[in-house]
Amino acid sequence: MDINAVNALTYEEFLEIFGNVVEKCPIILAAIWSNHPFRGIADIEAQISDFIDSLPESGKEGILRCHPDLSLPAVSLTRDSVDEQRAAGLVCMDSGERTLLLELCARYRQRFGFPFVICARANSVESIGRALRERVNRERAQERERGIEEVKKICSLRLRQILQPHAERSTNTTKL
Repeated sequence: MDINAVNALTYEEFLEIFGNVVEKCPIILAAIWSNHPFRGIADIEAQISDFIDSLPESGKEGILRCHPDLSLPAVSLTRDSVDEQRAAGLVCMDSGERTLLLELCARYRQRFGFPFVICARANSVESIGRALRERVNRERAQERERGIEEVKKICSLRLRQILQPHAERSTNTTKL
């Protein structure tokens, strides 16, 4: 789909196609719709980023809370999250790795009040485990900022997947 096709979409079509580029936050895409026509992918990304950056800290944490914990059963995940976790190798972990990841995610959520967010598609099981161990010890404001950076990475990849559907997708299957 090219940018002209995006700009020709109705509001409803735009939300149907792009509504989950920020996990379970179609309101963000609804908000930027009024700024179309868009000049390109970078313009859409910049508008999403600007909208997120303009939110109060509680709004940013709300966006983080819309993301699932890693390695949850697929029935509780969006199709996008399932694909991203599969690309990172999270669906292929053995029961010991899964238990460890779930314990780390629970500790993280307990400490910060929102789930650990990382761009799974750009990581492996090993790098996710390393990042989780490191990030659980950070300060809340620092971690909220990092989580939002990861949300933006996820958004960027999801936009490209919609607009450039034949782009190569990597699969990472390194151990935790």
